[in-house]
Amino acid sequence: RLSCIRNNVWLACCGVVSAGLAVVSSFGLMLFCGVPFVVTVANAPFLILGVGVDDMFIMIASWEQSSKKKEKSSVKSLLAETYAEAALSVTITTLTDVLAFFIGTWTSFPSVRSFCLYTGTAFVFCYVYTMTFFGAVLVLNHKREQGNRHWLTCLRVGVGKDQAENSCLSNACCIGSCSGQSSQPEGEHPMSIFFKRYYGPFLTNKWIKLLMVLLYGAYLGGSVYGCTQIREGIDLRNLANDDSYVIPYYDDDEKYFSTYGPRVMVVITERIDYWDETVRLGIESCAQNLE
Repeated sequence: RLSCIRNNVWLACCGVVSAGLAVVSSFGLMLFCGVPFVVTVANAPFLILGVGVDDMFIMIASWEQSSKKKEKSSVKSLLAETYAEAALSVTITTLTDVLAFFIGTWTSFPSVRSFCLYTGTAFVFCYVYTMTFFGAVLVLNHKREQGNRHWLTCLRVGVGKDQAENSCLSNACCIGSCSGQSSQPEGEHPMSIFFKRYYGPFLTNKWIKLLMVLLYGAYLGGSVYGCTQIREGIDLRNLANDDSYVIPYYDDDEKYFSTYGPRVMVVITERIDYWDETVRLGIESCAQNLE
């Protein structure tokens, strides 16, 4: 917003900090519990940031809607209304993400198991910080707006009486409005207008609803079939760079030697006297028997 009072830059930054706190807390807890840290876990913060920012937008939108409905309500009632609107959506999102990643801990690959443990725990912390830390930040930001304080310095700013004489940049950066309200009434967001006037009526048409049901049934059937075709494993060629010599090596190995079956390796786990000729003959005899 072009208002030094209504600008919410710090609010957005605190939403990112909330996701960062979730990453630090989850990583610290997992390392304290002795869960091994693998390279793939380094990608987890980007996932947490995406979900954390999404939850932040939901919370801010719910707060704005509650503020418009109850302009003269207390902070407690505004926060209660915000949680009533946003908490359900945030909770369902978190539950599905946590469930998906904790199911991933059943895999037999240790690296994937560690990644899922770190990320699933981070989602739990992200939910906790969104419901506690970011809710408190919303209240503090609201009090700042009510106190007519600048978004950057938090100092009180004067109320503009002769705004026409000043430039737009000066009005946006140096002049506030009474009680944290914008100088001009804010219109409805274009995206809200689109969903309310066009997208919603389109989906509620009976033929469209029937089409949606059929499409979802086809999607569900395809998903069930796909689950029956999944095979757990990994192609080593996918772990190498595109120009690596490993890829043509595995291609040739599969082309020319796949008919011979997998490699068989023999490991002797006991301490033996390799200098003894009798022992060496015994090992050679064992290898011939295996062949």
